[in-house]
Amino acid sequence: MNKKEVLEIRRLFHPDRCPLTRICGCYVDGERNKKAKQKEAFLSLPEEEMFKYFDIFKKTLSGTIGKNLLDMEFPLAQEADGGTQKFLMRLRASRLQDEELLDEFYDKVIETLSSPENYYIILIHGAYDIPRRGTDNQELFDASEDVYEFVMCAVCPVRLSKPGLSYNEETNSIAERVRDWFVESPVTGFLFPAFSDRNTDIHSALYYSRDPETRNEEFARLLLGCELPLTAASQRDTFNTLVAQTLHEDCTYETVKTIHETLNGLIEERKDDPEPLALDKDDVRQLLSASGVPRESLEHFDEEFEDAGGDSQTALYVSNVAQTRKFEIRTPNIVIQVKPECADLIETRVIDGRSCFVIPADDSVEVNGIPVRAAREDL
Repeated sequence: MNKKEVLEIRRLFHPDRCPLTRICGCYVDGERNKKAKQKEAFLSLPEEEMFKYFDIFKKTLSGTIGKNLLDMEFPLAQEADGGTQKFLMRLRASRLQDEELLDEFYDKVIETLSSPENYYIILIHGAYDIPRRGTDNQELFDASEDVYEFVMCAVCPVRLSKPGLSYNEETNSIAERVRDWFVESPVTGFLFPAFSDRNTDIHSALYYSRDPETRNEEFARLLLGCELPLTAASQRDTFNTLVAQTLHEDCTYETVKTIHETLNGLIEERKDDPEPLALDKDDVRQLLSASGVPRESLEHFDEEFEDAGGDSQTALYVSNVAQTRKFEIRTPNIVIQVKPECADLIETRVIDGRSCFVIPADDSVEVNGIPVRAAREDL
């Protein structure tokens, strides 16, 4: 799913466009006991409660594609009888009205989700009449041809509110606040099937993780039957290791700066493209070549790519490996950060036999907020 497709589904979580038919939930305590369950028509909920759920659903489709939102393609084995995709197909076809199937789903979540906390499993079913789009890209709501039928799951921590004081209206006084258990924003969840090319893609699901580095991998692997791609940090480490190992002696400040300028140039070129920009092995090789890396340094690129943790299926999202907000130089004792567009202001020189980074200080200079006069040559 790309950015536009995710936003199209997010926009459905509003009373005027709501396609949701049913909502089910299961409250689980820290001992993995099912404490309470609910099942009802979504539109029968009180309006205020409905809006609270809309916020949760929107959160489950939030964040960066390739970081918080991950496209998960089902292995062929999971689409056979007994596979995870087949189970989700049954769940969707039941429209969440099969009590035994719901209990089986809750048990699967409880079995695969490693959490010492109380949490609330929310499951919804929806049917969206996909409007066609005219030549002007405007939606034609009276020309719907396909229906996108889906289920979405959100897992939300349930925590005890903090102690404190509050105003008691009945006694007209300030008193100790009554603590209660409240449902927080989701930490993980998924949408099935994926909404790809503005239509149903039963071969994929969209997986959500609030923390891109702590992604409940066992939950995704066992419940969905899919292997998660490298985390954003792992993608960045893989790319950095690959550059360092490939360039060896040619890994200079100027070369690395050029590589990141090329990456940021790609991001700027594709900023209006809803599809996330990802690089496979050949794309990375071409990137290095375009950044001036000598041909002889790329002779063993395939081996270096594998040594860095990549394979033929590895996709590195540019948003995960490029630094768009800062350009950082780090030594054991000093860290220098500049805007990427100002990286050319820093030069490398050998002064008195030592390698140095030189930063111009012609304009105003402050030290701990105090304006100072930079050192000047004696006239």
